Amino acid sequence: MLVLSRHRDESIIIGDDIVITVVDIRGDKVRLGIAAPIEISVHRQEVYEAIQRENRQASRLDPHDARQIDRIGQPVRRELRRPRADD
Repeated sequence: MLVLSRHRDESIIIGDDIVITVVDIRGDKVRLGIAAPIEISVHRQEVYEAIQRENRQASRLDPHDARQIDRIGQPVRRELRRPRADD
């Protein structure tokens, strides 16, 4: 693990297109600003781990259950009535 010291308003560059900037320091908390391309996901660790758990749980679904979920997501078809000229 690379360990760096930075002051407020100083940055770290990762690759060619990820910039991490120390935005604020208050007591034992550091606020970071992260600029990254839209195709790169950026999450707090606890959020990332929750996403991974949900993905693992979803991958264990029984195929029958998955078909039920697919049916739930089907749009409901409704006929649209156009107002008649005499309405």
